[in-house]
Amino acid sequence: MYNSTVPAETAYDLFRRGTALLGEGHPHQAAIALSRAKLIEPEKASIREALGRALYQSGRHRGARREFAKTVQLDPSSDYAHFALALSCERTGERVRALAHAKLAAALHPGVEEYERMLRRLDA
Repeated sequence: MYNSTVPAETAYDLFRRGTALLGEGHPHQAAIALSRAKLIEPEKASIREALGRALYQSGRHRGARREFAKTVQLDPSSDYAHFALALSCERTGERVRALAHAKLAAALHPGVEEYERMLRRLDA
């Protein structure tokens, strides 16, 4: 019988490692850790958002869009999730959807220059 003395990694351990890797500029490695965390805790908005960021930064915009869409579903009041979904939609050619989520982000957190800049760009 196999008896491991190494405890299994928790979703939180994987999330912390993934966000640290993301902060250090390693989005591909971050996506691996965060994908594993998502398998353990698929309904955690924080894991989905971080995974979306990792995927977006590594150029996987469709995957990022899916993660941000799930984040918005889990936490509809997250202005950043709406903004990130708008960015991902813009990158994947979904301009109308991008504009809708940019408007939501700006409405949820007025005065954020990044949100306003995106609205101007999409509304042009």
